[in-house]
Amino acid sequence: MTDQKQKINIQMFNWGPCVIRLKIQDNFKKLLLEEGKKNKLDFTDKLAGILNKETGYSEESKAKILPLMSEALGIYDQAYQKYTMKAYEKKPEYLLTALWINYQKANDFNPPHDHDGKLSFVTYLSIPEKLKKENAAYNGKSCGPGGIQFIYGNGPRDCITIYSIFPEENDMFIFPAWLKHWVAPYKSDVTRISVSGNVHDSAPLNNIVNFAPQYIKGKKND
Repeated sequence: MTDQKQKINIQMFNWGPCVIRLKIQDNFKKLLLEEGKKNKLDFTDKLAGILNKETGYSEESKAKILPLMSEALGIYDQAYQKYTMKAYEKKPEYLLTALWINYQKANDFNPPHDHDGKLSFVTYLSIPEKLKKENAAYNGKSCGPGGIQFIYGNGPRDCITIYSIFPEENDMFIFPAWLKHWVAPYKSDVTRISVSGNVHDSAPLNNIVNFAPQYIKGKKND
Protein backbone atom coordinates (compact mmCIF):
# COMPACT_ATOMS: atom_id res chain seq x y z
CA MET A 1 0.00 0.00 0.00
CA THR A 2 1.28 3.50 -0.86
CA ASP A 3 2.22 5.64 2.14
CA GLN A 4 -0.32 8.49 2.02
CA LYS A 5 2.00 10.69 4.09
CA GLN A 6 4.92 10.39 1.69
CA LYS A 7 6.43 13.78 0.93
CA ILE A 8 6.53 14.67 -2.75
CA ASN A 9 9.02 17.33 -3.83
CA ILE A 10 8.07 19.56 -6.74
CA GLN A 11 9.81 22.36 -8.60
CA MET A 12 7.74 25.34 -9.72
CA PHE A 13 8.84 27.15 -12.88
CA ASN A 14 8.51 30.93 -13.06
CA TRP A 15 7.26 32.55 -16.26
CA GLY A 16 7.30 36.15 -17.42
CA PRO A 17 9.24 39.17 -16.16
CA CYS A 18 10.83 39.45 -12.73
CA VAL A 19 9.19 42.25 -10.70
CA ILE A 20 10.15 42.91 -7.10
CA ARG A 21 8.71 45.06 -4.33
CA LEU A 22 10.88 46.25 -1.45
CA LYS A 23 10.85 48.89 1.28
CA ILE A 24 13.34 51.75 1.18
CA GLN A 25 14.64 53.27 4.42
CA ASP A 26 13.41 56.66 5.64
CA ASN A 27 16.84 58.24 5.04
CA PHE A 28 16.59 57.26 1.36
CA LYS A 29 13.08 58.74 1.16
CA LYS A 30 14.25 61.96 2.84
CA LEU A 31 17.14 62.30 0.39
CA LEU A 32 14.85 61.84 -2.63
CA LEU A 33 12.42 64.45 -1.31
CA GLU A 34 15.08 67.02 -0.42
CA GLU A 35 16.99 66.68 -3.66
CA GLY A 36 13.72 66.67 -5.62
CA LYS A 37 12.91 70.13 -4.29
CA LYS A 38 16.07 71.42 -6.03
CA ASN A 39 15.00 70.13 -9.45
CA LYS A 40 14.88 72.66 -12.28
CA LEU A 41 14.46 70.30 -15.24
CA ASP A 42 10.87 70.04 -16.50
CA PHE A 43 10.20 66.42 -17.51
CA THR A 44 6.52 66.72 -18.42
CA ASP A 45 7.27 66.77 -22.17
CA LYS A 46 9.59 63.75 -21.92
CA LEU A 47 7.21 61.30 -20.23
CA ALA A 48 3.98 59.46 -20.99
CA GLY A 49 2.15 60.62 -17.88
CA ILE A 50 -0.72 63.09 -17.78
CA LEU A 51 0.59 64.51 -14.52
CA ASN A 52 0.55 67.96 -12.96
CA LYS A 53 4.30 68.17 -12.38
CA GLU A 54 7.31 65.98 -13.21
CA THR A 55 10.87 67.26 -12.79
CA GLY A 56 14.30 65.69 -13.33
CA TYR A 57 17.15 65.41 -10.86
CA SER A 58 20.47 67.10 -11.59
CA GLU A 59 23.70 65.14 -12.06
CA GLU A 60 24.83 66.36 -8.63
CA SER A 61 21.67 65.01 -7.02
CA LYS A 62 21.92 61.70 -8.86
CA ALA A 63 25.48 61.28 -7.56
CA LYS A 64 24.18 61.57 -3.97
CA ILE A 65 21.33 59.14 -4.61
CA LEU A 66 23.30 56.54 -6.57
CA PRO A 67 24.88 54.67 -3.60
CA LEU A 68 21.47 53.93 -2.07
CA MET A 69 19.97 53.09 -5.45
CA SER A 70 22.85 50.68 -6.10
CA GLU A 71 21.91 48.73 -2.98
CA ALA A 72 18.36 48.31 -4.28
CA LEU A 73 19.64 47.15 -7.67
CA GLY A 74 21.85 44.61 -5.89
CA ILE A 75 18.74 43.22 -4.21
CA TYR A 76 17.05 42.98 -7.62
CA ASP A 77 20.03 41.04 -9.01
CA GLN A 78 19.77 38.51 -6.19
CA ALA A 79 16.02 38.15 -6.73
CA TYR A 80 16.44 37.82 -10.51
CA GLN A 81 18.93 34.96 -10.18
CA LYS A 82 16.62 33.18 -7.75
CA TYR A 83 13.61 33.82 -10.02
CA THR A 84 15.35 32.44 -13.12
CA MET A 85 17.08 29.69 -11.09
CA LYS A 86 20.32 30.60 -12.83
CA ALA A 87 23.38 32.53 -11.67
CA TYR A 88 24.76 35.40 -13.75
CA GLU A 89 27.63 34.50 -16.06
CA LYS A 90 28.65 38.15 -15.84
CA LYS A 91 27.24 40.46 -13.19
CA PRO A 92 25.46 43.47 -14.76
CA GLU A 93 26.97 46.93 -14.41
CA TYR A 94 24.25 49.55 -14.29
CA LEU A 95 24.11 53.20 -15.32
CA LEU A 96 21.47 55.47 -13.79
CA THR A 97 20.42 57.32 -16.93
CA ALA A 98 17.21 59.09 -15.85
CA LEU A 99 15.68 60.05 -12.51
CA TRP A 100 12.60 62.20 -11.98
CA ILE A 101 10.02 63.04 -9.32
CA ASN A 102 6.25 62.87 -9.92
CA TYR A 103 3.68 65.09 -8.22
CA GLN A 104 0.36 63.42 -9.00
CA LYS A 105 -2.89 65.27 -8.30
CA ALA A 106 -6.59 64.55 -8.71
CA ASN A 107 -7.47 63.18 -12.19
CA ASP A 108 -3.79 62.85 -13.20
CA PHE A 109 -2.79 59.44 -14.55
CA ASN A 110 -0.19 57.45 -16.46
CA PRO A 111 -1.55 55.55 -19.50
CA PRO A 112 -0.09 52.11 -20.37
CA HIS A 113 3.54 52.63 -21.36
CA ASP A 114 7.05 51.23 -21.06
CA HIS A 115 10.46 52.81 -20.46
CA ASP A 116 13.85 53.09 -22.08
CA GLY A 117 16.76 51.07 -20.73
CA LYS A 118 17.35 47.75 -18.98
CA LEU A 119 15.45 48.26 -15.71
CA SER A 120 13.01 50.82 -14.37
CA PHE A 121 11.80 51.58 -10.89
CA VAL A 122 9.24 53.64 -9.00
CA THR A 123 9.26 54.41 -5.29
CA TYR A 124 6.46 56.08 -3.35
CA LEU A 125 7.42 58.86 -0.95
CA SER A 126 4.11 60.40 0.12
CA ILE A 127 0.61 58.90 -0.02
CA PRO A 128 -2.01 61.13 1.66
CA GLU A 129 -4.64 59.61 3.95
CA LYS A 130 -7.53 60.83 1.76
CA LEU A 131 -6.19 58.78 -1.16
CA LYS A 132 -5.77 55.71 1.05
CA LYS A 133 -9.41 56.01 2.14
CA GLU A 134 -10.59 56.50 -1.45
CA ASN A 135 -8.80 53.35 -2.55
CA ALA A 136 -10.09 51.37 0.44
CA ALA A 137 -13.66 52.30 -0.50
CA TYR A 138 -13.19 51.07 -4.09
CA ASN A 139 -15.18 47.90 -4.86
CA GLY A 140 -13.85 46.98 -8.32
CA LYS A 141 -11.35 44.28 -9.27
CA SER A 142 -8.52 46.44 -10.63
CA CYS A 143 -5.83 48.29 -8.69
CA GLY A 144 -8.35 51.06 -7.89
CA PRO A 145 -7.76 54.82 -7.53
CA GLY A 146 -4.04 55.59 -7.39
CA GLY A 147 -3.05 51.98 -8.00
CA ILE A 148 -0.28 50.70 -10.26
CA GLN A 149 -0.76 47.82 -12.67
CA PHE A 150 1.84 45.80 -14.60
CA ILE A 151 0.68 44.12 -17.82
CA TYR A 152 2.43 41.23 -19.61
CA GLY A 153 1.27 38.89 -22.37
CA ASN A 154 -2.09 37.40 -23.31
CA GLY A 155 -3.87 34.35 -22.05
CA PRO A 156 -6.95 32.94 -20.35
CA ARG A 157 -7.91 34.00 -16.84
CA ASP A 158 -6.00 31.12 -15.27
CA CYS A 159 -2.81 32.64 -16.71
CA ILE A 160 -1.36 35.53 -14.68
CA THR A 161 -0.93 38.47 -17.04
CA ILE A 162 -1.61 41.38 -14.64
CA TYR A 163 -0.07 42.42 -11.35
CA SER A 164 -2.24 45.08 -9.71
CA ILE A 165 -1.60 46.79 -6.37
CA PHE A 166 -2.19 49.96 -4.37
CA PRO A 167 1.29 50.98 -3.16
CA GLU A 168 2.31 52.02 0.34
CA GLU A 169 4.79 54.69 1.40
CA ASN A 170 8.44 53.59 1.05
CA ASP A 171 7.46 50.91 -1.49
CA MET A 172 9.88 50.51 -4.39
CA PHE A 173 9.07 48.42 -7.45
CA ILE A 174 11.92 47.37 -9.76
CA PHE A 175 11.05 45.76 -13.09
CA PRO A 176 12.29 45.31 -16.69
CA ALA A 177 12.08 48.64 -18.51
CA TRP A 178 10.12 47.06 -21.38
CA LEU A 179 7.31 45.89 -19.08
CA LYS A 180 4.12 47.85 -19.73
CA HIS A 181 2.46 49.43 -16.72
CA TRP A 182 0.00 52.19 -15.91
CA VAL A 183 -1.15 54.31 -12.97
CA ALA A 184 -4.85 54.84 -12.25
CA PRO A 185 -6.27 58.34 -11.57
CA TYR A 186 -7.99 59.31 -8.34
CA LYS A 187 -10.47 62.00 -7.25
CA SER A 188 -9.12 63.10 -3.85
CA ASP A 189 -7.82 66.68 -3.74
CA VAL A 190 -4.31 65.68 -2.65
CA THR A 191 -0.81 65.35 -4.08
CA ARG A 192 0.96 62.00 -4.13
CA ILE A 193 4.73 62.06 -4.57
CA SER A 194 6.75 59.31 -6.21
CA VAL A 195 10.16 59.00 -7.88
CA SER A 196 10.86 57.02 -11.05
CA GLY A 197 14.01 56.21 -12.94
CA ASN A 198 15.61 54.23 -15.75
CA VAL A 199 18.76 52.14 -15.58
CA HIS A 200 20.85 50.97 -18.53
CA ASP A 201 23.14 47.97 -18.57
CA SER A 202 26.65 49.20 -19.35
CA ALA A 203 27.65 45.97 -21.15
CA PRO A 204 26.06 46.91 -24.52
CA LEU A 205 27.64 50.37 -24.26
CA ASN A 206 31.05 48.82 -23.56
CA ASN A 207 30.64 46.60 -26.62
CA ILE A 208 30.00 49.67 -28.76
CA VAL A 209 33.18 51.32 -27.45
CA ASN A 210 35.26 48.18 -27.92
CA PHE A 211 33.99 47.05 -31.30
CA ALA A 212 33.08 50.28 -33.06
CA PRO A 213 36.69 51.33 -33.93
CA GLN A 214 37.36 47.95 -35.58
CA TYR A 215 34.06 48.15 -37.44
CA ILE A 216 34.82 51.66 -38.70
CA LYS A 217 38.36 50.64 -39.68
CA GLY A 218 36.97 47.76 -41.73
CA LYS A 219 34.57 50.08 -43.52
CA LYS A 220 37.41 52.43 -44.43
CA ASN A 221 39.43 49.56 -45.89
CA ASP A 222 36.42 48.55 -48.00
